[in-house]
Amino acid sequence: MAGQGVDGTIDPAFAAVREAFADNFAERGERGAAVTVVVGGRTVVDLWGGEAAAGRAWAPDTLVNFFSVGKGLTGLLAAGLAGKGRLEMDAPVARYWPEFGAAGKADVTVRQVFSHQAGLPALRRRMPAGAMLDWNAMTAALAAEEPWWQPGDGHGYHVNTFGFLAGEIIRRATGSSVGTLLREEIAGPLGVDVHIGLPAAEHHRVAEFEWTEAPPETDRWGELTEDQLMEYNAYFNPGGFSGMGVINSAAWREAEIPSTNGHGTARGVARIYAALVAGGVSDDGVRIVSENALADAIVEQSVGEDRVLHRPSRFGSGFQLTQPERPLGPNPRSYGHFGAGGSLGFCDPDTGMAFGYVMNEMGPRWQNPRNKALVDAVYSCL
Repeated sequence: MAGQGVDGTIDPAFAAVREAFADNFAERGERGAAVTVVVGGRTVVDLWGGEAAAGRAWAPDTLVNFFSVGKGLTGLLAAGLAGKGRLEMDAPVARYWPEFGAAGKADVTVRQVFSHQAGLPALRRRMPAGAMLDWNAMTAALAAEEPWWQPGDGHGYHVNTFGFLAGEIIRRATGSSVGTLLREEIAGPLGVDVHIGLPAAEHHRVAEFEWTEAPPETDRWGELTEDQLMEYNAYFNPGGFSGMGVINSAAWREAEIPSTNGHGTARGVARIYAALVAGGVSDDGVRIVSENALADAIVEQSVGEDRVLHRPSRFGSGFQLTQPERPLGPNPRSYGHFGAGGSLGFCDPDTGMAFGYVMNEMGPRWQNPRNKALVDAVYSCL
């Protein structure tokens, strides 16, 4: 179907979702995007539209950086490993990564890392610009870092450090990177177009971003209080990665940063969550995680005031859980993960619905009106 720059297929019962998607372009500043909805194993919405880049239309196979949606996929990988006995969520991180036990972290558990309780949302030492692309430098710095709070005593969103912490734990436990395991354990078996570390041969399919540049590093670094420094550094240390020149670069696309630079399609994200809402198995019988391990991953671990976000947040082990302040639909058991600018993947066990949305025009960080309009439209049709 086509109209108002929107292409794809849709079950007529979900026409409201197509209307909301078209309205995103007409009224809410959408530039290029895709949305897929799967209900009971059946794809009922698969739409795309707008521009992937100047003069290049969004295509069915357009890939886009979905930012923190990758955190949920990393949580899924950890659950899969735990279900196979390859990773123990309640073991000390230092069992797998001995260097991590320095600076008072000997007892920090894997689960505390995955639920944002480890007290390591930022690095105190100013890292050189571009260090986000240096895995060894980032993981060594985090291993040496002292927690900003007593691990387990509250939580704070590990915006960027989550990917290095979780990824290094997985690498030490298995000998493989998150990107490799995502390909071998999830994307490959399901046949979905989702990547952490995108091969150069696929870069021609990637949508480009435009947004206002992030603030430059402060000249008052030494004047910031401990809490101010933690909050600032959680987002801007290392510096030099928030501009679109980096996000759109080949080096960024090829790097593996599980917290921040996964790439994929809305269809791929939705199909992964469709397997999860079915208990960890796809509609054609491919199991990607055991039911018990998945159930453990979505048990609430962290809830209440977030030390970094300064608003309530709620997490399982790698997944965001729905909450009144930032709902994943109206039902209480929904889980998944938002990404910066509006990208979103989640599922709702109460309805058997899985949802994927990706875009290349950044929106508000907390409650994005474009993904909210789509989610609201989906539920109006269920």
